[in-house]
Amino acid sequence: MLATLVQGQGTRVGFYSRTCPRAESIVRSTVATHFKSNPAIAPGLLRMHFHDCFVRGCDASILIEGSNTEKTAPRNLGLKGYEVIDDAKTQLEAACPGIVSCADILALAALESVVLTSGRSWQVPTGRRDGRVSSASDTDNLPGFADPIDEQKQKFAAKGLNAQDLVTLVGGHTIGTTECQFFDYRLYNTTGNNGSDPTISASFLPQLQALCPQNGDRTKRVALDTNSANKFDASFFRNLRKGRGILESDQKLWTDTSTRTFVQRFLVLEAWLR
Repeated sequence: MLATLVQGQGTRVGFYSRTCPRAESIVRSTVATHFKSNPAIAPGLLRMHFHDCFVRGCDASILIEGSNTEKTAPRNLGLKGYEVIDDAKTQLEAACPGIVSCADILALAALESVVLTSGRSWQVPTGRRDGRVSSASDTDNLPGFADPIDEQKQKFAAKGLNAQDLVTLVGGHTIGTTECQFFDYRLYNTTGNNGSDPTISASFLPQLQALCPQNGDRTKRVALDTNSANKFDASFFRNLRKGRGILESDQKLWTDTSTRTFVQRFLVLEAWLR
């Protein structure tokens, strides 16, 4: 789906087959090396690619340094994996100076992040051009953890993406973690049952409250996909069905009838593939 955000840059599979034939293998080995010492870079790189593509297309503008750039925007301050991209770029410049774009490195790194966490592989079209413009204000259209479902749909529609694309891409939350501060408001002092968000499963609520106690450390990290945070699978969607979504925006994919349809389809497809 992220390929649709490339904005017609003339990408194709095997773009570097003649000019830098080792490009993909260099990125693959670099990501694998970093992953061995820190598996958290997988969700970090996947998220970085998404945050890059959702602003100005997949142009690596997220990597541009400077004040008031995308990199400095509040919604991007938690991004991880820049050192992996830097490492891959250094190796590629040594092998093929001035050939491989940073935008393609990001796309290839996202692929390897999925594969390394037991997800399926795919062919990545390459040939993206690096952008030269990066503005923090452009990140205002990034999806937020508390966005109403209609707002989520609107943000994706503005990029030419529909409700199925929304569910597919948010499914990337099958790997990785988030901080308590981004969802603990759902656990206390709301109008739901026992002062919690009523869309949270009653049996799951005590577990979340134990992980993120009231007035506790709000920077503590919690898996976005309970019991399967390091594996790219359909567990994330099963958890939504059970009322075990961590972020409010994630759980709304199940409570909204139009997006629930696509969640259910993924679950049916998973059962069929088993």
